[in-house]
Amino acid sequence: MSPSETAVAALAELHEPFPPSSSDPTNVIARLDQIGSGATVATTGGRYFGFVNGGIVPAARAASLLAAAWNQNAALRVMSPIAAELEEVVLRWVCEALGLPPECAGGLVTCATMANFTALVTARYALLAREGWDVTADGMFGAPPIEVVVGGEVHPSVLKALSLGGFGSKRVTVVEADGQGRMRADKLPRLSGRTIVCIQAGNVNTGAFDPAGEICKAAREQSAWVHVDGAVCGPGSLGSTNI
Repeated sequence: MSPSETAVAALAELHEPFPPSSSDPTNVIARLDQIGSGATVATTGGRYFGFVNGGIVPAARAASLLAAAWNQNAALRVMSPIAAELEEVVLRWVCEALGLPPECAGGLVTCATMANFTALVTARYALLAREGWDVTADGMFGAPPIEVVVGGEVHPSVLKALSLGGFGSKRVTVVEADGQGRMRADKLPRLSGRTIVCIQAGNVNTGAFDPAGEICKAAREQSAWVHVDGAVCGPGSLGSTNI
């Protein structure tokens, strides 16, 4: 359910000069509640279809409150043993759920764009290492070119990640998609050992998966890298991995 026009218009009250001194925290919270609560969008119910937002259950809400109360910095184990332990547990469960070898590594990031960015630059690092190019030592100036293949309904977060990574839009080939938004494997361009093929595990509009078996077979024959954008792997889940 969307907020009323009156509630949205009331947000104008938040625009005021920078206060010269601190305010009573109780008054600040009360004002935020008074002005802001009415201008929220109801996304937690089962009838919300606007974006990929999962409805929250009581246990998840309680866990969110607990995480806020803990207020941990999860950068290093010494900074938060519980955060580090939970991360290891979750990553092990992901490997088990996806049938991946237990020695697979992973990481938890902040959003879909950062997930795709992290995985794509890792792919580039690995492909250039095959060519004898050390990205860490030599950077990207003068590096062998990397070609990228995406489907016609690629998620915007992939394109944003490619842009942030400096891959270059002219090196991205868009493959035609079918009526369900799946990349057409029969339309794949010529691949090589310097190609990253980005496939989608769950189109955000239809839920359809790209034909991973066919695409991975074609990529393996040419030693290309396959990047999987887990756009809709589960209720509201976003992520990325490479195989």
